[in-house]
Amino acid sequence: MSQKKVAFPRFGNYNLCIKYFVEQALNAEYILQPLLTQRTLEAGARYSPDSVCAPFKTCLGSLIDALEAGADTLIMPPGICRLGYYGELHEQILRDLGYEFDFINLSRYSTGKPKDYLKALKRIDPDLSAAHLARVGAETLKMLAHLDDTEAEYYKNCGFEVHHEDYHKTWSRFLAAMETAQSLHDIEQAYSWVKQAFSSIPISKPAFPLRVGVVGEYFTAVDGFSNHFLEQKIADMGVEVHRFMSVTNRNLRYHGKNLQIGIQDYCCYEMGPTSTANIWAAKHYASHGFDGIIHIKSADCTPEIDIMPVLQNISADYKIPVLYLSFDSQTSDTGLETRLEAFYDMIRIRKEGK
Repeated sequence: MSQKKVAFPRFGNYNLCIKYFVEQALNAEYILQPLLTQRTLEAGARYSPDSVCAPFKTCLGSLIDALEAGADTLIMPPGICRLGYYGELHEQILRDLGYEFDFINLSRYSTGKPKDYLKALKRIDPDLSAAHLARVGAETLKMLAHLDDTEAEYYKNCGFEVHHEDYHKTWSRFLAAMETAQSLHDIEQAYSWVKQAFSSIPISKPAFPLRVGVVGEYFTAVDGFSNHFLEQKIADMGVEVHRFMSVTNRNLRYHGKNLQIGIQDYCCYEMGPTSTANIWAAKHYASHGFDGIIHIKSADCTPEIDIMPVLQNISADYKIPVLYLSFDSQTSDTGLETRLEAFYDMIRIRKEGK
């Protein structure tokens, strides 16, 4: 049987982990489509219903890129918001456009039983064993954690580098190493190297730098293209940027019940896919002396709209400013930069006045 060519929608840097898993666990070729561009978004928006969120359009455009690059098998992730229904629509739209492919919608296998996910993956590799899946899965999770931890370190310090682009060049080299990794040894070697490389980069950071915490809807908060690389923009102003939302934090390290305990004075119920995590993170930033919080979401994201009044309460109680940003396919980069500059000026003046 010929080797399948598998693709997954572009999502931050996590496609490097999916590539590793597909090639090492499923005996298939992974089609790593180009980075997201305005062309990708416009292609997705052209064939999408007007009322859907921007991640729907971005994912659709990314899947079109993958099919045009030669993919014959598409994987769509599950989700507990409207994302869980998007796979059905994506498949139908792509078939109506005339593409031929095998479509694995993981929402159909989200039964709570791990063996059902194994059934889905066996559509790619019928000989896949549970033991092999577990071993490569553990290696993939290790890569994922290293990516998230390294990215967090990057945004904490890249705005204070002495020599322009030292951090960016090192981060890019690390991503390239992860893209070509073929074993756990390769993953660990790349991670050890980037830790050492980051620690050797000269920085000039004040004793008490401006610190901003970023919270928001899963896809838009994590994917740089979807939020117009907001974290880099604010870091380049000389700000230490923190973002709790990541696959590692949200899905592996901290679960809803763990986070709910710390926010009972603001929220007694689970409000949506990322609501508890974002409220917890916002309170954490506020109570630890951060200078500002930025809340980002795709337009019309209902769960994130619901938590905005809660964030306003946190802002009032802790006297911390919150900037609310919504993104869609028409968002202007210039308009975003103007709002970020104004927010930066405000938190800088407030800090200097303390």
